[in-house]
Amino acid sequence: MKKVPLVDLAKTIRSKNAGVDHITFDIIFRDREVYEYIKQNQLITKEMVAQIYNISPEKIVLFVYFDPAKAIKFTIRRSKPSGSPGETDVMGAQQYPPLFEISLTLPESLLKEEGGGSKG
Repeated sequence: MKKVPLVDLAKTIRSKNAGVDHITFDIIFRDREVYEYIKQNQLITKEMVAQIYNISPEKIVLFVYFDPAKAIKFTIRRSKPSGSPGETDVMGAQQYPPLFEISLTLPESLLKEEGGGSKG
């Protein structure tokens, strides 16, 4: 087993505006086998995301493993409506960096030597 940063496993990690009161996030994986392992073993959960963003799980209105895109998608309620006084990210595009702190423990058989996803 090897601990691997999420940024080495995903080809895209992003956040974006999802209306006045929500921000949506996508973690899109490079490799189907790695994605399936993470999904089957629930290595990324709604509760983990809530902890990372220091919010209650109830503020996460959607959390899904989206098989066609090899992705985890989740949507959170904004603390302030988009564009309101004191709100700092109208487009919600700057909210994904805390996800860079995630590291996952995976079987070495799933990983290339350089640390990315497996071949295929």
